[in-house]
Formats: sequence, C-alpha cells, structure tokens
Amino acid sequence: MAEVEIGIGKSGRRAYGFDDIAIVPSRRTRDPEDVDISWEIDAFKFELPLMASAMDGVVSPATAIEIGKLGGLGVLNLEGLWTRYEDPESVFSEIASLPVDKATARMQQLYSEPVKPELVTARIREIKASGVIAAASVTPQRTESLIKAILAGDLDILVIQGTVVSAEHVSKSEEPLNLKRFIRELEIPVVVGGCASYQAALHLMRTGAVGVLVGVGPGNACTTRAVLGLGVPQATAIADAAAARMRHLDETGVYVQVIADGGMSKGGDIAKAIAVGADAVMIGSPLASAEEAPGRGFHWGMATFHPTLPRGARVQTTTRGTLREILVGPAHENDGRLNLFGALRTSMATCGYETIKEFQKAEVMVAPALQTEGKALQQAQRVGMGH
Repeated sequence: MAEVEIGIGKSGRRAYGFDDIAIVPSRRTRDPEDVDISWEIDAFKFELPLMASAMDGVVSPATAIEIGKLGGLGVLNLEGLWTRYEDPESVFSEIASLPVDKATARMQQLYSEPVKPELVTARIREIKASGVIAAASVTPQRTESLIKAILAGDLDILVIQGTVVSAEHVSKSEEPLNLKRFIRELEIPVVVGGCASYQAALHLMRTGAVGVLVGVGPGNACTTRAVLGLGVPQATAIADAAAARMRHLDETGVYVQVIADGGMSKGGDIAKAIAVGADAVMIGSPLASAEEAPGRGFHWGMATFHPTLPRGARVQTTTRGTLREILVGPAHENDGRLNLFGALRTSMATCGYETIKEFQKAEVMVAPALQTEGKALQQAQRVGMGH
C-alpha cells in the first residue's frame, strides 16, 4: 500500500476507521431468515458472533449469564470489582455517584483492594452453574498468579488481555509471561489481545491462541490514544489482522479467530467489522446501555483505575433497553443502537451473503461522505444518523 509523506524523514500508511468505509451491496439478495450469523471458536458454538467486553460496568456474573442465554459470550474481568469485593454493589453505587473531577482518583482507591483468588474461583463457578459457557479475562502480569484459582473454577475460555499484548515482552526487572509456552501447556483455549498490526497479530497467532483481539484505543471509555499516542483505525487494523490470519492458516493449517475489539456502537459498525475480516466482535459501551448493566448508567475501561497512569475514563451512558433488545431486538429507535445482530443479519442478507465467512468477502469502498450525504435534516434535528 502506498505511503503518505509526513515529512522528509517520515512517511506512513493511510488508515481507515468504520466511518470512512461502506459495504457495497452485491448483485444478489436473500431473506434474513436464511442468514446464519453463528460463530464457532475452538469446541464452542455461539448463535451470535459476540464477546461482551471484560469491563466492570458491562459484565457481572448475572449479565454474563444473560448474554450467554441470548447466544453470546460474556467475559468477566477477573481483576475487577467482582473479585476484589464479596458484595461490590455499594462500590458500584459510589462510582456512579462520583463527580467528574473526583471519579478517577476515587476509583484508583477503590481498585486498590486486592484481588482475592477465592472470589476468582467463586465467580467462575457462579457463571458455570447457570449452564452457559464461562469466559474471563486477566492481564499478562497476573495470569500465572491467578491461573490456579481460574482452573479451580473450571473456566471454559481464558482471555489474556491488555492495552497491547505482544508475543515478545522484554523486561530487565522481572520474568515476563511466556505466552507461547503458557498457552501450549494450558488445557483450556486462550484468546489474546489487543493488537493493531499485521506482524503483531501474526506473532500472537503463533503462540497457539484460538483467537486474537484486534483494537488499540478505539473504545468509548478508552483514552490510550490521547495518553500514549497509540492506535490504528479499526477497519485497517482488522483487515491487517485478517491478512495475518490467512498467512498463519497457509503456514500451519490452523484458523485463528480475529475478534474486533472496540469502536463499534451501532449495527452498521459490527457489519463493517465482519466485512473487513473479523470473525466476531467484542463490544462494551452498547451493553453498558442495557437496563441490566452493573455500571448504573456509567461505563469505564479496564485501565481507568491504573495506579500511576490511567488510560480510561468513566463515561455516562444512556439506558436504551434490555440486553435482549440491544442484541437481538426488537428495536424501538431508528439510530442503529438496538437489535445490533438483527442489523448484521439484515446487512448480510441485503448483500446476498449467507454466512460470516462469506460476508468477509464483501466489497467495501472508502466513503468519506457516508455519514453526511443527504443527511442535512437528520443532522440539524439530531435524529437518526445525525443523532
């Protein structure tokens, strides 16, 4: 791909986000009822290609269970409030009541409570007892110290997650987690991320992970791009990771799932993520808007409470409906924020594709006018796409 000259001594690739592209309808259409949006990862099959973000304002044991029953996969943060407090309800209430200028500092204090291994085991067992597939997230730094408690809970899928996770972490002060050795010795499948480039995705795939999370900084509650200056617009990041997936498949015969992580707030965003190469999506803020969400109208990232360099914000959400309405409808608003996976199904049907794998081959265009063309009244009245 041609590079753009930034200055005499530096050039860079042009990258694209979801708002920069559009899916092109093909010559064929089909009935939405004939479209299959199911997703398989390792030995598990889901009716929805969905992982719910491991954020405290999004996934509790109860919402993980509900999301599982609706056909998706809820990922519980094993370093969050649910494993630091026996009953965190009062903590959630306090976080929701904090003024903007006090929120980050107080959350740092609340999250200084140690993670308790016995609660790690108990929360996983609570989800498992409902009969749904249990998934949970840890950072690379705490993976080895918590793995015994994790396995004691009989977890189904482990997510090793950080702002950026690499297959080659270098440290002069401590022994880093050897991802490749750890994953190959573990009895349960592992998803790793985030990453945002072809090479990083390829190296993570070579660790033996069954899935790779793609996205650095696009989430509504994430401030990584401002704090660290890091990130790649999601459409380009996903397409690059999808290319790495194909190279890895050619080299090994093993297909690794590409999971778009962040930056998707509407059904059209999810459809675009699949069209540029994702197998599934990880979303947070849309689910934080559910009536059942534990955040009580607020949403915050996993690094919001970092003790020395927070890289997230507590953002306020609008309650839009139940988890069911947000994921599978019916919708009672017209802005694309409800019935997210009904929208994916309809998008695929409109373009004539029957499965996720087929939809990854859809034609896309760079479309800078997509959000504004013919939308003057919507924008002026703040409704629909202009809302």
